[in-house]
Amino acid sequence: MDDGPELAAALGAHLDALTFTGLGADQVTALVIDEIAGWAGARGWRVYRRAPSVMSLPPPLDRQRSVLDVACARPGGALPIAIEVDHTDRRRTVDKLLAEAAAGRVALWVRWSAGQIRDPGPPVHLVPLAVTRPRPGVFARGADRPPPPHSAAGGSGTPQEFPL
Repeated sequence: MDDGPELAAALGAHLDALTFTGLGADQVTALVIDEIAGWAGARGWRVYRRAPSVMSLPPPLDRQRSVLDVACARPGGALPIAIEVDHTDRRRTVDKLLAEAAAGRVALWVRWSAGQIRDPGPPVHLVPLAVTRPRPGVFARGADRPPPPHSAAGGSGTPQEFPL
């Protein structure tokens, strides 16, 4: 059974707590991959970074396999998970995840961006991660915090006149 929607929601909830500032694209991707590996490991799954994909590389390297950012093996006969992390909307990533899903894996795409994030649709399950870009080439993600409480109207002080 493909429990991709539930896994995508759980991973998305975990990544919602992720905050950073002043990182380049490669640093953000590495941080997200580390978070995913920690999330999966905490669930008791075997975690593989740069795991071989079922998809070959394009020519002239077509004798070699592409790699997944993270792959997870789960106990109890649950489907394995194939996870890709990308900053850009790459057709090759979608094709790779479609091939993984066709091979019987749950395909998750963690897509982080300061712009619009397109959902490729099933069987690829999107985990969107919104970031900001304070300057070109630099990314940040802050925690959504509620505004601070304000003083009650009226207060308890006594008005005073300030000398000019």
